[in-house]
Amino acid sequence: MATFISVPLKKSSEVDLVKPLSKFVTTTYQGSDEQGEYLRAVEELNKLRKSALGRPLDKHDSSLEILLKYYDQLCSVEPKFPFSENQLCLTFTWKDAFDKGSLFGGSVKLALASVGYEKTCVLFNSAALASQIAAEQNLDSDEGLKAAAKYYQGYICIYLPATNKKYTFGHIKDTVLSALNREPTMDISPETVGTLSLIMLAQAQEVFFLKATSDKMRSAVIAKLANQAADFYGDAFKQCQYKDNLPKEVLPVLAAKHCIMQANAELHQSASAKQKKHFGEEIARLQHAAELVKTVASRYDEYVSVKDLSERINRALTDAKKDNDFIYNERVPEVKELENIGKAALAKPTAITPPLSQKFTDLFEKMVPMAVQQSMSIYNQRKAETVNRLVGTMREATNLCNGVLASLNLPAALEDLSGDSIPQSIIEKSHAIIQQGGLQSVEQLIKDLPELLTRNREILDESLKMLDDEETTDNELRSKFTQRWNRTPSGDLYKPLRTEGANYRNVLDKAVQADHVVRDRFNTHCEMIALLCKPENELNAAIPSANPTKTLQGSEVVNVLHSLLAQLEDVKKERETLEGEIKAVTFDMSVTFLTALAQDGAINEEQLSLVQLEQLYGSYNQRVQASLRKQEELLGQVQTSHQEFSNLKQSNSEANQREEVLKKLASAHDSYIEISSNLREGTKFYNDLTEILLKFQNKCSDIVFARKTERDELLKDLQQSIAREPSAPNFNVPAYQSTPAAPGAGPTPAPRTVFVTKAAPPARPPPPAVTPQAASGPPANPQPTVQPSNNPPPVAPPAQAQGPPYPTYQGYPG
Repeated sequence: MATFISVPLKKSSEVDLVKPLSKFVTTTYQGSDEQGEYLRAVEELNKLRKSALGRPLDKHDSSLEILLKYYDQLCSVEPKFPFSENQLCLTFTWKDAFDKGSLFGGSVKLALASVGYEKTCVLFNSAALASQIAAEQNLDSDEGLKAAAKYYQGYICIYLPATNKKYTFGHIKDTVLSALNREPTMDISPETVGTLSLIMLAQAQEVFFLKATSDKMRSAVIAKLANQAADFYGDAFKQCQYKDNLPKEVLPVLAAKHCIMQANAELHQSASAKQKKHFGEEIARLQHAAELVKTVASRYDEYVSVKDLSERINRALTDAKKDNDFIYNERVPEVKELENIGKAALAKPTAITPPLSQKFTDLFEKMVPMAVQQSMSIYNQRKAETVNRLVGTMREATNLCNGVLASLNLPAALEDLSGDSIPQSIIEKSHAIIQQGGLQSVEQLIKDLPELLTRNREILDESLKMLDDEETTDNELRSKFTQRWNRTPSGDLYKPLRTEGANYRNVLDKAVQADHVVRDRFNTHCEMIALLCKPENELNAAIPSANPTKTLQGSEVVNVLHSLLAQLEDVKKERETLEGEIKAVTFDMSVTFLTALAQDGAINEEQLSLVQLEQLYGSYNQRVQASLRKQEELLGQVQTSHQEFSNLKQSNSEANQREEVLKKLASAHDSYIEISSNLREGTKFYNDLTEILLKFQNKCSDIVFARKTERDELLKDLQQSIAREPSAPNFNVPAYQSTPAAPGAGPTPAPRTVFVTKAAPPARPPPPAVTPQAASGPPANPQPTVQPSNNPPPVAPPAQAQGPPYPTYQGYPG
């Protein structure tokens, strides 16, 4: 029976994926049509994890398919949720696969809030299960070899089992482990998976050798396959032999396999020499093969049997010597004189590219990746800034226009030629204020703002206090346990949250300043606003009368002013229409971002957004600037005509007092409209901010809860570790108290082994003897289990080595 090394599975603790993922979906996709679909997908993902990791797996392709399907779903989900310690925190706990019955050191288990870690462990288990299924194949029969080949080609796109293991472990070493920010357990450390890669690569090559032998290929080809397998086993042996914590069974098996494959290479190369009538070379190679097999039988017989191979080599050697002695009489060369046997490496890794499952269906197919979501968030912020800039520019221009006209008492001055009645424009302004609630409406809005502000501050303070309390506890435990408290410091982990909290605090401070500006402006115009709220007779009585100027009625300058004011009104109406058009612009930027992510693997958000925003709003910006230029031109003409109008009017103190009051009334109306708008915007801002701060509070609460759970788990492990430590140092016992039995140096840990077939030998085997055609390789750190399969090869030593958004409060306009 051929001995093949297989790897045990890691075990994981149960994790509830439903609660945190559903909470994220509910919060992020609130009101979306896809929310229900995503929530069902979360349930399915949780069920899939339980099927893949929550029960023992049979050594069958259906079990491997479940593991691969879960791995594919993790690859799909990872970019679509904000998995991290300070956002969507999911802590995965995995035990070291080699902890039970193993001499590997390292942590018994490791808990990390990392989907990359979960992927690493699931991929490790997929590779481990594949090695176990491979070891179960009947490699004595051609059907078994073909079945193994078909199985691994179908699932992993690699010809034979060990080849799949090689590159799966290699993928873990080269790619996945780089995503972890902590020292992994020994089973998935780079040294261990590197060693497992070499072992599995060697076993893959051996399967190719067995297949070639079964197919009766040319002896020279078989020899090259066997020699390459010997080379791979030599590399694996060299990487293992300097590891004192390896199981005793691994090294002798690797040493034996190296010698067995080298012996097979010599055996088949001798047959090739015989075909070429090189009878001396045939005998020399058979003698070398016999020596290698003899070394295996004497040193490693406990692990592998080389009886059949030894008998085959000895029979061939006896026949070859007999023929040479009686017929050919060729000189038998020394081993060092023989030409090196070539190598043919058929076991080669292929890239791991998800999906690995044959029946993979993305549960979250419609959900866009986080990179796209983040880009969309920044794009929407840029879009909002563009819209606010254009709208703000137009509103500022309109306010400037109103201010200039109010300072000139227009259009009231044109309507007040009688000098004793209320101008029509003032009456209309009074009615507008009364319809909007008058003075009481503004006073109530001003009264509500402090309550809204206080509510938001309390939520923010409570959120940050949760972080402060947990961080204080973490620092105290770190100070107590020092290096043993080996988790990410809370101070480092909370930096993004504290930055976000500081931004919210800054937003609130700016909002308070803006509130004061609005309140001061209201106090300035409060008296005139109250006057505009009075009935017409009281309003008329409050306005001073003046000498009539009816002689100006119908004059050219009055007609010019009327025309200019009408044009300004048209400009303001056009701006209202333009503002509506600007706010109504829509464009689905996610398609652009998804295309960029698929083509380039990354999103240049700034470049893509600026180009798109210029296409969307470039023409609107030109129309806004044209409106500003037209207003500036009209205001210049109004001021010129008004000067002429003022020169024609009879100037006296009564007229000046009346005009001053009318100006104040017009200005109070404009201020009322603006203050009301600002206060309503402020109320909406505070209410919207409350929702955002509640989400921030939930985020803080979730991460603090996750940290507390992790803290309790770590404390439990530390307490168990401390309890296992000796309570006092070793000391020397006085001679008179000694007994005939040798005193013990202290408790000895129970022996650990990963082999399921035989007990470990009493001591590590000596390094194998160096032969001219052997090979070895770089060091590593494996912990495999060995299971017998149905092909008996022998063992010997290796030889000569060969080299291998939240919303931004912009304040109220002053």
